[in-house]
Amino acid sequence: MSSESKAAEYFCKDFEWEQLRSEIESNPSLRHHFDSSSSSSTQSPQSDVQAWKQFHTRHSSGKFFKERRYLLKEFPQLLSSPPNSNPKLLEVGCGNGSTVLPILRENKDVIVYACDCSDETLDRAKEIINANANANGVDSFKHRFHTFCCDVSTNGFPNWLACNHCRDNFLQKKSCSLLDVKEDNGLNVKEPCSSEGLDCCVGGVDFVTLIFTLSAVPLERMPRSIKECFSVLKPGGMVLFRDYGLYDMTMLRFEPDKRVGFREYIRSDGTRSYFFCLNTVRNLFLGAGFIELELDYCCVNSVNRKKGKSMQRVWVHGKFQKPALCYRKVRR
Repeated sequence: MSSESKAAEYFCKDFEWEQLRSEIESNPSLRHHFDSSSSSSTQSPQSDVQAWKQFHTRHSSGKFFKERRYLLKEFPQLLSSPPNSNPKLLEVGCGNGSTVLPILRENKDVIVYACDCSDETLDRAKEIINANANANGVDSFKHRFHTFCCDVSTNGFPNWLACNHCRDNFLQKKSCSLLDVKEDNGLNVKEPCSSEGLDCCVGGVDFVTLIFTLSAVPLERMPRSIKECFSVLKPGGMVLFRDYGLYDMTMLRFEPDKRVGFREYIRSDGTRSYFFCLNTVRNLFLGAGFIELELDYCCVNSVNRKKGKSMQRVWVHGKFQKPALCYRKVRR
């Protein structure tokens, strides 16, 4: 089977979500997954950030995550930019670079800004991406791949990201590089330019990718994360979204004591995961001012050949656009 054929399998709707829902909700042993009775989490912003830092440290080899090349078919906008247009992409929660690496490789004009809550993770992402460039005889991606440490759900994005003029000035400063931007305990971003300069344009980035990132954020902090994405996008820009869907196989594996909220779970290592229905995603994005372009479940039978098991995976696929005539307010 060709690599293209294997990739194409990823996009098929192998089963109907409503049928899966019916099977799950009629199974008494799975009742705790759809019980809407309240649960509460005592985890603080600092502790969930630390849990993800430790997670990435344990999986620092880069072998834990595979390149997400299938996203280039799901989101062809990432490859359709006019030559020499230099579209700007913000990857939120970049991890080890498994999402941005195929984008950088296939789109020679894109400029990527990538953030994560862990400095160590960002360092590893740069190592992996630069090593891949060298192995394939490609010029270094360092002029098109810029990282900064940020936990958007608690502190938002730095101001320079929303303004072309401020961002360009920032990149030109010899004494300060995006590669050197740090956070204090993952919470307080040091911003090199003031918000006063943001009157100069309604710039920002062309695309924001949220790929299996929002589910790691506590539900109460999700609205701010989406509003921050809206703020740094250019008018007409898009958020490309993919995350865990309701009744995905991984959700059904959680025991009742791992439930910390409705459709929200915490793993033994302290990291968390939320499982989205379409209405939750729709309400989050429309509530922030976005226009819905695409929103659907992606239902795939994934086969574990080593164990001979078929797994029913459910993801939510979405594309949301900032209105073209939306003028951004100055962020204070």
